[in-house]
Amino acid sequence: MENEEVKKGEDEVSREDEVKRIIGKHPCYSKEAQHKYGRIHLAVAPKCNIQCNYCDRKFDCVNESRPGVASEVLSPQAALERTREVLEEHPFIKVVGVAGPGDPLANDSTFETLELIKNEFPDVTLCLSTNGLALPERMDDLLRVGVTTLTVTMNAIDPEIEAQLIGHISYKGKIYRGLEAAKIMVEKQLEGIRLAVEAGLVIKVNTVLVPGINDEHIVEVAKKINELGVYIMNVMPLICQAKFSDRVAPTPQECKEVQDKCEPYVQQMRHCRQCRSDAIGLIGQDLSQMSEERRNVVKLEMKKKSELSEET
Repeated sequence: MENEEVKKGEDEVSREDEVKRIIGKHPCYSKEAQHKYGRIHLAVAPKCNIQCNYCDRKFDCVNESRPGVASEVLSPQAALERTREVLEEHPFIKVVGVAGPGDPLANDSTFETLELIKNEFPDVTLCLSTNGLALPERMDDLLRVGVTTLTVTMNAIDPEIEAQLIGHISYKGKIYRGLEAAKIMVEKQLEGIRLAVEAGLVIKVNTVLVPGINDEHIVEVAKKINELGVYIMNVMPLICQAKFSDRVAPTPQECKEVQDKCEPYVQQMRHCRQCRSDAIGLIGQDLSQMSEERRNVVKLEMKKKSELSEET
């Protein structure tokens, strides 16, 4: 019995060390890591299983930096080749993720891609962003391909509020709308987050702040995800588009006030730049949208930072 307790304690310490290592090199999970380490988003997931009232994936502009935007959708093999090129050229990139342009869990190509990446680059951190609807049924696939960090966009835990934020969902071959859709959505998100935490994944929850709908409710989301064991929360300002094109986006001060209310319950990510689904590099410095000259400057800067880090 004593040996079993010692072994359990050692396993827990080992797990904590691994989580610290993952977080320490993940620019979204650590404000310190954002200046030293980068990520690449592979746009291999075009299909989505829900329609959010604030989401529009139709447009691509080099000046746009928002979720859902990608210049092209890659095949799994093309994504592997892109990863090879980027990691060789920019060794400061430690995270490979899939964030769209649709929902990664609604696309089998997501798992084919991540499996290819993990087989060739076993030391990279695999990351994925999802709306969470299919999370419970896809959990085994996530674990199989080696995902260790997971972002779930969850905007409400009250179906009455969630119903105002989504147009419809597609669940197990059927379209649901209104309150019925919202109830399924919230239930599956909560179940999926619980299962992911139990499986040892490090979880971030993204919450889109929509004034007049969920602004007073987000603190309740923070309380709930704290109970579930979520590591960090990212309160994101609404981008006024699609059905919400005529709404007013929250000010930076309004976002900060909500973050401050949530901070006692779950750590807040305050350095998000709402990245494209094909972003490469540091947060706020998307190499895919830079000129070759500017990319070379960033490459040189990161090389110097790496050398200084090794010296200290």
